[in-house]
Amino acid sequence: MRKFNIRKVLDGLTAGSSSASQQQQQQQHPTGSREPEIQETLQSEHFQLCKTVRHGFPYQPSALAFDPVQKILAVGTQTGALRLFGRPGVECYCQHDSGAAVIQLQFLINEGALVSALADDTLHLWNLRQKRPAILHSLKFCRERVTFCHLPFQSKWLYVGTERGNIHIVNVESFTLSGYVIMWNKAIELSSKSHPGPVVHISDNPMDEGKLLIGFESGTVVLWDLKSKKADYRYTYDEAIHSVAWHHEGKQFICSHSDGTLTIWNVRSPTKPVQTITPHGKQLKDGKKPEPCKPILKVEFKTTRSGEPFIILSGGLSYDTVGRRPCLTVMHGKSTAVLEMDYSIVDFLTLCETPYPNDFQEPYAVVVLLEKDLVLIDLAQNGYPIFENPYPLSIHESPVTCCEYFADCPVDLIPALYSVGARQKRQGYSKKEWPINGGNWGLGAQSYPEIIITGHADGSVKFWDASAITLQVLYKLKTSKVFEKSRNKDDRPNTDIVDEDPYAIQIISWCPESRMLCIAGVSAHVIIYRFSKQEVITEVIPMLEVRLLYEINDVESPEGEQPPPLPTPVGGSNPQPIPPQSHPSTSSSSSDGLRDNVPCLKVKNSPLKQSPGYQTELVIQLVWVSGEPPQQITSLAVNSSYGLVVFGNCNGIAMVDYLQKAVLLNLGTIELYGSNDPYRREPRSPRKSRQPSGAGLCDISEGTVVPEDRCKSPTSGFESSVAGSTTSETIGSCFKNKNLSFMSVCKANKGWEPSMLPKRTQKSTCCLNLGVKLEHEHVKDNSFSRSRSSSVTSIDKESREAISALHFCETFTRKADLSPSPCLWVGTTLGTVLVIALNLPPAGEQRLLQPVIVSPSGTILRLKGAILRMAFLDTTGCLIPPAYEPWREHNVPEEKDEKEKLKKRRPVSVSPSSSQEISENQYAVICSEKQAKVISLPTQNCAYKQNITDTSFVLRGDIVALNNSICLACFCANGHIMAFSLPSLRPLLDVYYLPLTNMRIARTFCFTNNGQALYLVSPTEIQRLTYSQETCENLQEMLGELFTPVETPEAPNRGFFKGLFGGGAQSLDREELFGESSSGKASRSLAQHIPGPGGIEGVKGAASGVVGELARARLALDERGQKLGDLEERTAAMLSSAESFSKHAHEMMLKYKDKKWYQF
Repeated sequence: MRKFNIRKVLDGLTAGSSSASQQQQQQQHPTGSREPEIQETLQSEHFQLCKTVRHGFPYQPSALAFDPVQKILAVGTQTGALRLFGRPGVECYCQHDSGAAVIQLQFLINEGALVSALADDTLHLWNLRQKRPAILHSLKFCRERVTFCHLPFQSKWLYVGTERGNIHIVNVESFTLSGYVIMWNKAIELSSKSHPGPVVHISDNPMDEGKLLIGFESGTVVLWDLKSKKADYRYTYDEAIHSVAWHHEGKQFICSHSDGTLTIWNVRSPTKPVQTITPHGKQLKDGKKPEPCKPILKVEFKTTRSGEPFIILSGGLSYDTVGRRPCLTVMHGKSTAVLEMDYSIVDFLTLCETPYPNDFQEPYAVVVLLEKDLVLIDLAQNGYPIFENPYPLSIHESPVTCCEYFADCPVDLIPALYSVGARQKRQGYSKKEWPINGGNWGLGAQSYPEIIITGHADGSVKFWDASAITLQVLYKLKTSKVFEKSRNKDDRPNTDIVDEDPYAIQIISWCPESRMLCIAGVSAHVIIYRFSKQEVITEVIPMLEVRLLYEINDVESPEGEQPPPLPTPVGGSNPQPIPPQSHPSTSSSSSDGLRDNVPCLKVKNSPLKQSPGYQTELVIQLVWVSGEPPQQITSLAVNSSYGLVVFGNCNGIAMVDYLQKAVLLNLGTIELYGSNDPYRREPRSPRKSRQPSGAGLCDISEGTVVPEDRCKSPTSGFESSVAGSTTSETIGSCFKNKNLSFMSVCKANKGWEPSMLPKRTQKSTCCLNLGVKLEHEHVKDNSFSRSRSSSVTSIDKESREAISALHFCETFTRKADLSPSPCLWVGTTLGTVLVIALNLPPAGEQRLLQPVIVSPSGTILRLKGAILRMAFLDTTGCLIPPAYEPWREHNVPEEKDEKEKLKKRRPVSVSPSSSQEISENQYAVICSEKQAKVISLPTQNCAYKQNITDTSFVLRGDIVALNNSICLACFCANGHIMAFSLPSLRPLLDVYYLPLTNMRIARTFCFTNNGQALYLVSPTEIQRLTYSQETCENLQEMLGELFTPVETPEAPNRGFFKGLFGGGAQSLDREELFGESSSGKASRSLAQHIPGPGGIEGVKGAASGVVGELARARLALDERGQKLGDLEERTAAMLSSAESFSKHAHEMMLKYKDKKWYQF
């Protein structure tokens, strides 16, 4: 009986239960099959779950702010998120608990703090002086809606405008309201009968802090004197106001209006504007007013010492410019530049050299926040070029459809990918450095290379360097380059099976050591890529077409139809596999007019120039069969050592030798079983229907939630949540003219003789009705077109068994095997694992000439739920990675010795030598949607079993390395993240993390080595997390610092005459004006103060340690010194008073010394 080191109750209980189950197993097997004990090092204390970093563009941005001294940019979103950006590599994500939209952000410049105003009328003060910013204070307005905030530079009083038109003043130190209020009815003309609307702008005069400019939506602007509490001037205009900006001298301001006009006003001339400009309006010849334009949503007025001021605005385009992209307009002197943007403008800010509003602004850049991008424009260079964005904000350039995560990659991979990716960079960027460069990098405790690969809807694949919690794009591959593109919708072939995004990536299979890449696309296509540093021109793109169909024909057919005879094998007399097709099939329709033998996409006929990087090795396409479209691919695997790629769908499985460009295997799922099929499968007539659109991969609406019955797995009738997609119920038709049958494979490979075929295949291609009833409930609905990374796009509620997992390995294929050999393990959605043996020719020249022989092993294993992942352990419990061929440059010059090349081609098996010995056993780890099993090989006994979930299902399972050991990590649809030890499957972690709120999470969640995981948290952002306790501990050190001590620049020199005659900036004692002593207390019912979790107590706690202790000791010493000083002063005072008394007494004695008593 197996024993564990009992350290924890949980471990002990688990050990007991597993020992009990093992006793039962030992009763079934001979005593000789007892499992050797493997020492497991992973314990539950090695695991801890926490979010690490969030990458990508902030989803649905709504607000923007910049600290010109700290050089930090803040972006708020409609979901209450806050993203802070410093120098490249310094990023931070925070979240408001309420989830309300951020309407405005204001930095306390150079103070390491930020105020956020939310749509639920709350204000929050964030402390940025810690690595993970926290809220210090919150203020909730109860009776007023907040519309605009303004915090003057170096002031602690925040002006808050409301929907009612009032202005309240908040002390940002204590986050309490001042009793000073500017009421709307006091601000506007008494004669005005209408309400001026919400406050849309507040700012103080740059030269006089005592004058406040208030903009109301209706078009009224008021200059308010804070001291006298009355309006100095009122400026009225017929059109609604969107924004206001000051000239730095405080004598003029500019307003932007809803009719596309700008009005410039002199402060002392309130009757009419000095100038009215319509930047995009057509000037009429007869002097009439220009035609109205779209609203100018924001304007900024920035001055320079050496030239004309800049007027920068968004919006204001003419109404007749239909279809024109959103624009930012830069007016500088007489020149006007209109800069077109790819997305609508949310907000923009002009970056200036000085934080002081009363100095020449000297603008040098404009940061433009777009709906789906962040653009920085260089104002100092002609033509206003943009800066190259160093942040990883282009994840969503095309919607992400799948992703994979690889930690601890070969060290030469990232430099190799970077070198080929560097050539893809665009030209024409600004030559200056990125100006948002605040903060400091964290200490990168993790030194291993990490790579994230994202697949996209447009067929592109991006490689990202994700080392040390940063993200940087390395290389982009466009897989659609090999196909002919239709110029418009009318030209599109009628063979496509998706309405949009026909090149969308569904599955990525990558071997980091050999750098072989294989992708499966939504149009039932597979492309194999080889990495090369040389540019090549491919004259003819190698191509194979595979006719993969699903067929069940009932022998006792009620119609009395005779089953068709066995097809004539293609090239029956020729032992070689079928040659590759270099051009698409010409037979586009069968005799009855149905589409037949045509792929969904057309491969290019012309030569293809392939740049350094990933180059096409082979294109494989599934074809239409008798009017039936090919089914989308659900699983994919590539092995560089064997030179094989295998893929499957709900029809069957196909294996291709990509070195010889030959199809080795093409079987329906049922044919894989032979005569061992445990299921009764009903025959069905084919139904012609298009597959659902590729929208299932990317265009998932954000509001989509999982159906209520979360317990159902995707393989048991989990309804597709894709809006507008139809359920595909396509089933292959009868075995008509199949271009590559089971028999042809046998003859071609000389491996499977007809005598080895299942009885039903010898008799006919029909399936015998075995009369076996379905044994498990979960078998009822099992046709989920599923992969490791694809979404639930097609549900077919019939008995369709899809291939859901594939794994190449070198292990024992049968019980009687004495040594491991190359094989393929196949997992299906019905929980079956089948093993296919591979007989490979010798390496070198023979590998290219002799065929690979593929044969069934007869091994069948069963689990509950669809198979998700398989892996193999050696006798010591170490992971056996699949064999691989080390990468070499494929496109070497031909004059080199051929033999040298063939020597380099020798495959490498990375299996530990111990497991290759005859006497040593191995373990197969198999994870399904419901359970995990560890099978001892070659005996095929179940050594350990763990039911992962009964009420839900596993979405993703990965066998990963952690702390020099391995474990099985699982993410369940009920939101739990779990980890199990290997091989004993002891539970090590079970934490509720997040519910499956949409299919994007299910499609993109993946675990990798060293306790790392990620998923797409929004259409534009990747969330990374860790389940390693060590990484959680080191995270604080790894995170960058946002706040760095920087001296505030000196205030502008007022000059001698301005100081003499009072022409400079006028200061204001706001404390005296707004403090409680002069303005009284604000009404308690107006706003509620809420202390934040990052309050003073939190700061005190954070300051504990040496520095905190020193500070406290110093404070105590100061207090003691102060008390001693007081005592000394008091003693000195008493001494002087005693001396004075003694002096007076002596004088009295002298005065009355000689007088008699009667002389007094």
